[in-house]
Amino acid sequence: MHDFTILILPGAYGSSVAVTLDILNAAAALAPRAKSPRPTWRVVSPNGGVVALGSGLRVDTAVLPARSRADASTWIVPGLGVDDPAELARRLAGADIAPTIAAVRRHGRRGSAVAASCSAVFLLQAAGLLRQRRVTTSWWLAPELRRIEPGCVVDADRMVCADGPVTTAGAAFAQSDLMLHLLRTRFGTALADAVGRVLLIDGRQAQAPFALPSMMSNGNPLVARLTHCIESALPHPPSVAALAERFAMSQRTLARQVRAATGQGALALVQSVRLNRARMLIESSRMTVEQVAAEVGYEDATALRRLMRRAAGAAPSQFRSGRRSAGAGPASAVRDA
Repeated sequence: MHDFTILILPGAYGSSVAVTLDILNAAAALAPRAKSPRPTWRVVSPNGGVVALGSGLRVDTAVLPARSRADASTWIVPGLGVDDPAELARRLAGADIAPTIAAVRRHGRRGSAVAASCSAVFLLQAAGLLRQRRVTTSWWLAPELRRIEPGCVVDADRMVCADGPVTTAGAAFAQSDLMLHLLRTRFGTALADAVGRVLLIDGRQAQAPFALPSMMSNGNPLVARLTHCIESALPHPPSVAALAERFAMSQRTLARQVRAATGQGALALVQSVRLNRARMLIESSRMTVEQVAAEVGYEDATALRRLMRRAAGAAPSQFRSGRRSAGAGPASAVRDA
């Protein structure tokens, strides 16, 4: 019996697959030191054999079993290597992926654990496993997930969401956060923390610090124009009423269209643009926090600090010192094509 089943689909993000295997290999090596059982896992794909990943990588897999009622492992699906909503829909509608979706559905509906990051969260949706759940995905895909699955709560600010047997994570590199969470849940804090220290992975709680307002529109021309309008007006951000007047619509219509495209209201979009500009100035300039606050239209630095803590979970000084990078060694099971 395995603890984890890593389900690989052709074209999956090589980085997501590699970090999954690196973290599990590190956990197995560190388990005795952490006085923990060694995690066990298998790597499978719909047809077995060597699977081509994105970026010219490939990985050896076993064939996904047709049926296994006794399988209590957590099924993990790394990112699918697709970041465009239309292409993602075509990918999941393909006849070749239908048996895999059916297998994930059977596993999940038995109450067994499933986990996915990035675009792979949409595979769980296709399997009918997200209804009435709180989930996350890549922040720029969140509006599309809300549209096709209104029965779930999409919390795009979170890096990892665990709701019952379903665990989801944000963009491709959130796979590391997902794996640390699964290790912590199944094997305890000591092992997960040991792996994080050895691989220099710092668990992150939120996607908000990484979100770019201009990308949240998913190609929506109105939101793209709103974002440009707000950015151009700083340090004097326009009010929602002024934006509605400029774009010849009521405030209610503006709010409805912005929420449909981004999952947040018009005022929240204004705040996102201001905070994103503030973060970029803090990271790339020598301006004081007080100067940055004035540059994006806040009367004092206290307001900026408070809003950044609320939205990003970090103080401005933490952005100034630079985001801590997560390093990982090469995955032994993934090799150059």
